[in-house]
Amino acid sequence: LLKVKTDENSILDGIRLMDLSHRLHCDILVCAVEREDETIIPKGDFVLKGGDILTIMASPKNAGEFFQKIGIETHQVKNTLIVGGGKIAYYLAEQLITMGIAVKIIEKNQERCEILSELLPRASVIHGDATDRSVLFEEGLTHAESFVSLTDMDEGNILLSLFAKSQSNAKIVTKVNRITFDEVVNGFNLGSIIYPKFITAEYIVQYVRAMQNSIGVNAETKYKIIENKAEALEFWIKEDAPVVGIPLAKLNIKDNVLIACINHKGRIITPRGKDIIQMGDTVIIVTTNTGLNELNDIKDILKP
Repeated sequence: LLKVKTDENSILDGIRLMDLSHRLHCDILVCAVEREDETIIPKGDFVLKGGDILTIMASPKNAGEFFQKIGIETHQVKNTLIVGGGKIAYYLAEQLITMGIAVKIIEKNQERCEILSELLPRASVIHGDATDRSVLFEEGLTHAESFVSLTDMDEGNILLSLFAKSQSNAKIVTKVNRITFDEVVNGFNLGSIIYPKFITAEYIVQYVRAMQNSIGVNAETKYKIIENKAEALEFWIKEDAPVVGIPLAKLNIKDNVLIACINHKGRIITPRGKDIIQMGDTVIIVTTNTGLNELNDIKDILKP
């Protein structure tokens, strides 16, 4: 799942979703559209407008082709500047280094710097106070391709990210511990906001669901997306459910529900009307509806 904001004069303006693949010759699925204050789970006759924020389902290759065709430049990040040297910073740096990304960490505690230097010999660990803008400039903020604020203070992280945004073209990632004012934080347009407590709660919910749903076709995992305005649910088809073997176009799916992906024996399928769900498949559903816990709930029994 990827999110992209289109330009006001985007070539997507005025295109119906059912015509998108034919017009652009790319295999992607638009799962949700944010337009002004509304979040829409679109159908095939939905018409895109410039300025829409799209949530799409696509493989990395297909997503890259799509971005290129709509005029959005993409490139792989080659370096990152991390402020704060806690546990999250350590594990993040470790993963980034294995991906070939140059990592620099600024940490104000001397002892922690020494520990990180031993644990991460391939990272550059700087002892300094990142709230001093001269330190950020000296360590290459203006040339950083990504900036991650991971201190223990929410206010500090937000201010650091706002400053980094104003001084560079870096991809911004901000850690926020308190989720009480998430609407306010999201209004700063800081790029990616990470809520550790929310992520922990999500994993607990996923574990409980997995324990509860050991049989049937209930949701195995559930993810909140689009600032909690929609959900992406994953189902594993373990038995012969009523939705199995029927072309998707004939399933009479409820409004605001979209089958976003089918994993059939390791083959990822971007669903179209002629596709069918089979036993053993893994299916991802995107919806703004609440209370959707079983795959059968996607059907609208009131539709003919």
